[in-house]
Amino acid sequence: NNMPNNMPNNMPNNMPNNMPNNMPNNMPNNMPNNMPNNMLEWDPKRAAMHSFLKHLFECGTRRIYSPLSAIRSRNTVVVRSGENAMRSQDISRRLFVGAAGAATCAMLSGVQRAQGAQRAKGTETKDLHLGLQLYSLRGYPVDEALQHAKDLGFKYVEFYSGMFPTNADAVAIAGMKKKVADLGLTISAHGVNEFGGDASVNRKVFEFAKAAGIPTITADPSPEAFESLDQLVKEFDIRIAIHNHGPKHRYNKVIDVLRAIEGHDDRIGACADLGHFIRSGEQPTEVIRLLKGRLYGIHLKDFKEMQEKTQGVILGRGHLDVPAVFAALKQVDFPSTGAISLEYEEHPDNPLADIRECMQVARDALAKS
Repeated sequence: NNMPNNMPNNMPNNMPNNMPNNMPNNMPNNMPNNMPNNMLEWDPKRAAMHSFLKHLFECGTRRIYSPLSAIRSRNTVVVRSGENAMRSQDISRRLFVGAAGAATCAMLSGVQRAQGAQRAKGTETKDLHLGLQLYSLRGYPVDEALQHAKDLGFKYVEFYSGMFPTNADAVAIAGMKKKVADLGLTISAHGVNEFGGDASVNRKVFEFAKAAGIPTITADPSPEAFESLDQLVKEFDIRIAIHNHGPKHRYNKVIDVLRAIEGHDDRIGACADLGHFIRSGEQPTEVIRLLKGRLYGIHLKDFKEMQEKTQGVILGRGHLDVPAVFAALKQVDFPSTGAISLEYEEHPDNPLADIRECMQVARDALAKS
């Protein structure tokens, strides 16, 4: 009823006979003055499809969506100024249903991928739990080491095979679980464990972890191990966290870890040893951000210099910005079931005072983050 005032003077002489009867009554008032030469005429079915696909796009299904101008086909309504012809056809129901079905399938596929990543990460939270890698207390028998961990104020411990071997039998596993529980501790991870091409050997480590209630295996897998690891993480629902070990190691830089996990199950991720990344000349906070979504463990330690041969120091006295590390972990939604393990490798005969100081630094930084 209210047509725009700037109608062109050169209207085509031969208007088509099949103009639709149900023309819209309320044409928009804000039509632009500089209309392009090749416009899509308003069509209710096309508008509905455009709205539907745009909704899917906003929900995260980006691959199916394209602007309306990119969905042109033979079933379109097009006006071309300067031409004496106008084509008008209804958009086919088949096109609409097909596009909707494809979009729905893409959306469901995206949801399934998101659910897989969520399952791999565990319940997400902004709370971070600080634990201790028991290799820091390797100079003590396991019972003393666990007591020291409790006395230092830790509630989470990451075992290594020297204190809790992966070939332990059922009785030994039950006994260790009881010791840990009686002290009010929780096992956050176990490692570093090697994996190779023998699937039966790899399986035994997973069987041990399942029996011990360990959610994450800190690992150093060879390239031949990944085929069996993909199957084992699915079967046991236990994560693999690849541990970097500094210069000359196969997992030296963060890119080495990212390449290794690409295309594999979401439960195969990383344990970022921030001290070794410092030795490799990498910034710990940038490493954390790059590993977002696949980061299941942290070894929190510091070194004096960013070079291969250097000395371990109290947290924050080398190249580790401890408050920035915890802030980055929160930014990437580090999972609540992930293992943040303080690791101090100096003075194995009596590291307690240094570990206590490291823990205080970490606690202060965590409070600020």
